Amino acid sequence: MRGNCKPVDLLSIAFISFMIAVTLFAMPRLPHGVGLIVRYFFLTAALIIISWYTGRHDAANWARMIHAFLPVFLIPVLFNSMGDLIPWIWPHYFDDLLIKIDYSLFAGHHPTVLIEQFVHPWLTTIMQFAYISYYPMAIALGVVLYLKKNETAFDEAIFGIILCFYLSYLGYLLVPAVGPRFTLAHLQTRDLAASHLVVAIQETLNTLENTKTDAFPSGHTAVALMTLYYAWKSRERVLGALLIPAVSGLIVSTVYLRYHYVIDVIAGIALSVLTVYVAPPLMALLSRAAGHQRDQLHYPS
Repeated sequence: MRGNCKPVDLLSIAFISFMIAVTLFAMPRLPHGVGLIVRYFFLTAALIIISWYTGRHDAANWARMIHAFLPVFLIPVLFNSMGDLIPWIWPHYFDDLLIKIDYSLFAGHHPTVLIEQFVHPWLTTIMQFAYISYYPMAIALGVVLYLKKNETAFDEAIFGIILCFYLSYLGYLLVPAVGPRFTLAHLQTRDLAASHLVVAIQETLNTLENTKTDAFPSGHTAVALMTLYYAWKSRERVLGALLIPAVSGLIVSTVYLRYHYVIDVIAGIALSVLTVYVAPPLMALLSRAAGHQRDQLHYPS
């Protein structure tokens, strides 16, 4: 398969193939196994078809744009698919272990309980908006680079960020955990003093996200840091300046809002560092596999 296949396409096909293998292995225990397989094959077919079509000299510009931003549609589908997989392949989750690690790190205290003293309605609102800034920030970077026709920077950023997503999904599969908002609720002495707007946002997120075992590592932390890294690497100073407070607030919000343990955040930071160093050589390898002759990748110094 050549066409206009990009390294990120091969990366996605490889990850989807891995998900198919996991699903087939666990098929006897999965009530939605057949549906998952169909979903994964549909995603693979969509990738192949759009790659083939955009490789034609007469391909429409709208199709090229869809191809460029196809990961925006792939990621939520793959993420939610794990909600039909993880609960059926794991008899227990790893929250107890993560709680013990946090408890040790904070000298016999639970971080979310310690933070209670700072809870305030306005702070909760700020933290919630910082948390949801995660959803558009990577897309915003992609749009900026795409509109500036910076193809090399666009491809590098998309590849690195998508790789970070997939690595975080591996974490969810290997160390499923639901997070302190569920496991430590009985220890919290007060709620987050959330406004009706914040509650509505939280309920919407809970409804849209089919996968609930996504605490470790903190994908929000990892992907946000990767977005900031590529904004800096692409010399998008204005966007980078806007991202610094957004990413900082987002990282704090993951614990303040009780979505993550502190060890999840630490793991998310480590994941972003790992991705920065793994992405360039992996992209170079997949670029050659896709038949691309030029290698314009820049390795971190």
